[in-house]
Amino acid sequence: MPASPCKLGERLDLTIDGLGHDGQGVGRWQGLAVFVPGTLPGEVVAVRVRRIAKRHLEADLIGVEQPAPERRKPACILAEKCGGCSLQHASDDGQARWKQDVVQQTLRRLGGFEAPLRPLLSSARTLGYRNRALIPLERTEDGLLRAGYYRRGSHKIVNLNRCPVLDPRIDGLIEPIKADLEETGWPVDVNLSGGGGLRHLALRVGHHSGEVLITLVSSHAELDGLHDLAERWRASWPEVVGVCLNLQPRASNAVMGPQTLTLSGRGWLAERFAGQELRIGADTFFQVNTEQAERVVPLLLEAFGALERQNIVDAYCGIGTFSLPLAAHGAHVIGLESHAASVEQARANAQRNGLERATFHQTDVEAMLAEHLVHADGLLVDPPRKGLSPAALAAIQAAPPKRVVYISCNPATLARDLALLTAETSLELRWIQPVDFFPQTSHVEAVAVLERS
Repeated sequence: MPASPCKLGERLDLTIDGLGHDGQGVGRWQGLAVFVPGTLPGEVVAVRVRRIAKRHLEADLIGVEQPAPERRKPACILAEKCGGCSLQHASDDGQARWKQDVVQQTLRRLGGFEAPLRPLLSSARTLGYRNRALIPLERTEDGLLRAGYYRRGSHKIVNLNRCPVLDPRIDGLIEPIKADLEETGWPVDVNLSGGGGLRHLALRVGHHSGEVLITLVSSHAELDGLHDLAERWRASWPEVVGVCLNLQPRASNAVMGPQTLTLSGRGWLAERFAGQELRIGADTFFQVNTEQAERVVPLLLEAFGALERQNIVDAYCGIGTFSLPLAAHGAHVIGLESHAASVEQARANAQRNGLERATFHQTDVEAMLAEHLVHADGLLVDPPRKGLSPAALAAIQAAPPKRVVYISCNPATLARDLALLTAETSLELRWIQPVDFFPQTSHVEAVAVLERS
């Protein structure tokens, strides 16, 4: 390895040329890329070298000598420390331009597409939009309870009492719940390094209904006075319809464990979504930006066309968030999902809305996809960030339906998968619609539509 052009702790003066995929500013120093959180393209900054890697440097911002026009004061006082939001220092217009560009450039660089990209659908709410919070907990040596998101690039909690991107109806609960948990004396051990106990606080609100669920995540249920505290919370806040305990005894990156107990009230909240009545559990996935997720439904209707008598497969369907609106417009929908609790809720939601045309199967999605694609007119996929597995890609390549709609939360894996699908099948990319589900962060969703030529 050649000698480094600088030393740890050395000050450098840089011009920031662009943004990395996670929202960090990127400059160059003697041929090496330098990644600097909290900076924007066009800025001249002073930085201090924090890490020296083989092909890049990582640095901390000392000061901005020439700010970009898009720079603004963050709405959150913890924005520079907390790793939850990486773009609060950029204007809404600046964020929108960058997200549009990152989708375009990623598709070009990794997929070889000069993509027919539509203008980004920006969020009307850039603060107060998140309907769910999963907040790590820890207790200091002197017994004080800390709750907050991790500092960028670490597992150190940045203590907070408020978070401006959360829906105000759950944001206002953090401080009083923290105070109550601190008084209990219960053990708190988010990383399971000292015997176990409380791990996370989960809050969820129905954007349209206003109903709230409080869930404590713990490695065990041996918490004296737990039911009494749950009853007191429900009595204190009428909007709280349920208090739950999720058991996660494993040292795992998965926040939620397989078992959820209802301590008081009910284990679900009611919500309305795209004309459908839903029940959403404490431990099941639902899009965190309800308004933006509802804007995806018209895109699906446009992509699939007239839905009457169409057979649509919805892979990774969750609780039926998008399956049910498609069925309501006439499609016969088969939802595939591996998470048992989500499938149970999807079936109940279909029955609640009188949608017998929507059926749901708890299954290994990849293993069953090929079987269901044989008779499908269309396919909707909404995979995790890692994108489609090789087995799922192979199933689509073997029996491509007339239309495929791919909802992605990661432009890199989207570009990879679209390249594989279009190279090995008669599917052609028709259009892509970026959608900003996560203002103040570097994340961007995209809806891609492929059609068999």
